[in-house]
Amino acid sequence: MFHFDLDDLRNKSHQLEEQSYGEEFWKDVDSAQKIMQEIKSLKSQVKEYDDLIQTIEDLETLIDLVLEEEAYEMYEEIRRGLEKLSKEADSFKLNTLLSGEFDKNNAILSIHSGAGGLEAQDWAEMLLRMYRRWGDKKNFQVETLDLLSDTEGGIKSVTLLIKGYNAYGYLKSEKGVHRLVRISPFDTAGKRHTSFASIDVYPEIDDDVNIAINLSDLKIDTYRSGGAGGQHVNTTDSAVRITHIPTGIVVQCQNERSQISNRQTAMNMLKAKLIQLKEEEQKEKIEDLQGSYSQIAWGSQIRSYVFHPYSMVKDHRTNAEVGDVYGVMDGDIDIFINEYLKQKALS
Repeated sequence: MFHFDLDDLRNKSHQLEEQSYGEEFWKDVDSAQKIMQEIKSLKSQVKEYDDLIQTIEDLETLIDLVLEEEAYEMYEEIRRGLEKLSKEADSFKLNTLLSGEFDKNNAILSIHSGAGGLEAQDWAEMLLRMYRRWGDKKNFQVETLDLLSDTEGGIKSVTLLIKGYNAYGYLKSEKGVHRLVRISPFDTAGKRHTSFASIDVYPEIDDDVNIAINLSDLKIDTYRSGGAGGQHVNTTDSAVRITHIPTGIVVQCQNERSQISNRQTAMNMLKAKLIQLKEEEQKEKIEDLQGSYSQIAWGSQIRSYVFHPYSMVKDHRTNAEVGDVYGVMDGDIDIFINEYLKQKALS
């Protein structure tokens, strides 16, 4: 449902700004930074609206001028202006659809290669590049929390932290199985191969989110972290893997040099997954969650990326299609995100 309350945004921005002028404001730096980020976001939304109104008024003035002066040679300029306005209005409307509790949060995105060895691992690495490129286009910050590469090539799994306003709201649409069809560069016979990779997405949550987790339900392992190709290998067991035994959820982090930092990050990742799972299963308490964590079914891909015998990317949930598969792999996935959010808003 489309909803935008301009007065509410302006008032909330003003109230938070007034709060930021207080003498005690910066004593809690983490809280202050979050409030400043929210102020920035609110002002950005208001500015985007104001800019749209100004563009509409400018186009109306131009149209009146063309009609009055019969300056028909300016029709092309009007047409381009209307096309640009339409795209900006769609983008603005889309942001109003992100009203979920955690939509505005940073996103944690994990990629896992399916069966198929090197072929599937190469596909997982292609998806990693795609999401990094998408993040760059959005001016989001992308950090690697955990990476399991293979000596032969490609990656078995990777977990990214994507920092930016509404990052989770956008990327929640990517959760599911992604299918690749192409002539394999690893097949000397030049045969067509189908590969799969799964994407899991959940919001980054704050340290101050309180969730009752029984420590006896956790299995915590430490190991030595290392980057792709054996680079930056730590000489201490700083990487942390946490298994939530009742649900089977496994999270791991090797981003920081400190085991303490990696453990805290991994615990926050676990909390986020438990919150998400609790909501999906409509449970009141974490203690009610039991059984294997299997949110992504391999038999139901959400999107297919076809390089051969034709070029096409199709989302099977919305039927959105793009013929430029190389553009999509270069990070142009907004059409699929937009169509998914529109569909969810109407359902």
